Amino acid sequence: MSTPLNVLIVEDSGDDTELLVRELRRSDGYDLNFERVDTPAAMLAAIERQHWDVVICDYSLPHFSGADALQLLRARNADTPFVCVSGSIGEEIAVAALKQGAQDYVMKGNLKRLLPAIQRELKEAKERYAMAQLEKQLRLLERFESIGRLAGGISHDFNNVIGAILGWAEIGEGEAPAGGQLQGHFRKIRTEAVRAGGLTGQLLAFARRQVLQPERIDLNHSISGMVTFVQSGMGESIRFERILDPDLLIIQADRSQLEQVIMNLCINAKDAMPGGGRLIIRTKNVEIDGDFCRHHSHARPGRFVVLEISDNGTGMDSATLDRMFEPFFTTKKPGTGLGLATVYGIIKQHNGFIDVHSEPGRGTTLQVYFPATTGPPSEQQPHERQMSLAGTETVLVAEDHEGLRELIDTVLSSHGYKTIIADNGQSAVQLFEENSEQIQIVVLDVLMPLVSGPAAYDRMNAIRPGVPVIFTTGHTAEVSCLNSRLKMGAVFLQKPYAPHILSQLVRSTLDRERRRNPATSPCEKSA
Repeated sequence: MSTPLNVLIVEDSGDDTELLVRELRRSDGYDLNFERVDTPAAMLAAIERQHWDVVICDYSLPHFSGADALQLLRARNADTPFVCVSGSIGEEIAVAALKQGAQDYVMKGNLKRLLPAIQRELKEAKERYAMAQLEKQLRLLERFESIGRLAGGISHDFNNVIGAILGWAEIGEGEAPAGGQLQGHFRKIRTEAVRAGGLTGQLLAFARRQVLQPERIDLNHSISGMVTFVQSGMGESIRFERILDPDLLIIQADRSQLEQVIMNLCINAKDAMPGGGRLIIRTKNVEIDGDFCRHHSHARPGRFVVLEISDNGTGMDSATLDRMFEPFFTTKKPGTGLGLATVYGIIKQHNGFIDVHSEPGRGTTLQVYFPATTGPPSEQQPHERQMSLAGTETVLVAEDHEGLRELIDTVLSSHGYKTIIADNGQSAVQLFEENSEQIQIVVLDVLMPLVSGPAAYDRMNAIRPGVPVIFTTGHTAEVSCLNSRLKMGAVFLQKPYAPHILSQLVRSTLDRERRRNPATSPCEKSA
């Protein structure tokens, strides 16, 4: 298959142009498309009308020189190869042309050099482009990493504050007179706290500091399960289509995070079509090789499952494409600018990558690559039935944020639990040593002074192996360590959380432990 080759020839002689074209057509590897110009205005129009792979220019022209043509080209395109041809160019002029930015020069009496020179320059131009893309990607990653570290630190502190506000508002709503104005005020506080928690969650996703709970997922099944919900927000003007590969491979992903990616990309596509249009979700398997990676610096070889979402909306220019995944950058008002930043963070944390193809007026296609895995899809856990939140067990709680510590103590005590409270990991270990026979479950913040939650639990586990644990955090720098504990049976609760969620999790964890070890359950021994 021939490679398209677009050549702009700056030449005043029709006969010389014919010789150049004949020489270029000696190669069967190119499908030649050329245009001849001989004035500055005609050259400028040709450059602005389309992309040229190479410019061949006679150095001596009646209306302007090769140097002028080179300057005109470089003012608009710094990378297009420029090859001078001349019947009488001297060594000094040739050196001057190269200094001005020409890639090569060829004498008209030796046109056999032309094709090899163009092939060499095309190869070098391709390498320069790949290097520029790599440097651009590196600068982007460095910028994102610095923003991510800042976002992760801010989110940690915000989640503690938001969690306290959310919890006390829930308690206040429950204690206020039913149907009264005061109860309504507490409900509004809860609503705003939940919204604030959602924003910090998006920041954490971008910063890749979410704790994932991965499972084997059939992406087609996830899409099909969301279709009704997605379509309900599309409106009648959007034509929604699915093209799903029936032999799609399985991926390892956090289900809620995956659904957030699908939803955010669909919403973004809908917003790009204010007058209506066509939104297509497509899935497919791909095998990425080294050649693909050379053209996509963020990719790596292997088997991937692709989620593709395309629209025929307004599209994006290059400046918007460069910034589309930055947090707080948005072309829509009002908006937080966190939707695509969240998507980017989730995909990167799943060891995937994303490609975007977009042009103004021609729509956008986003392709998300998730690493494929083996095995059948994981079974979805049924929703917990309505349960009593009450208990009489003893709970050790370690939390360094004073507002949250007091809230947890109040909530668990109100449901009948006995609580032992610590404000750091070292104190928690000491209290566990003193009360190990009475404590039936521990609730540990991950990031605490002196000793972290995971390190504290390791010491507790050495004292009494298998003690049930719930880890809580707004974010963690020890994600891999925490993930390994989750696989061993630990439970994780993302901050900010509502008090009733914590109560449900404490109760369900204790009940699950009793079912698993009925003979050794502390509840059984105390009965």
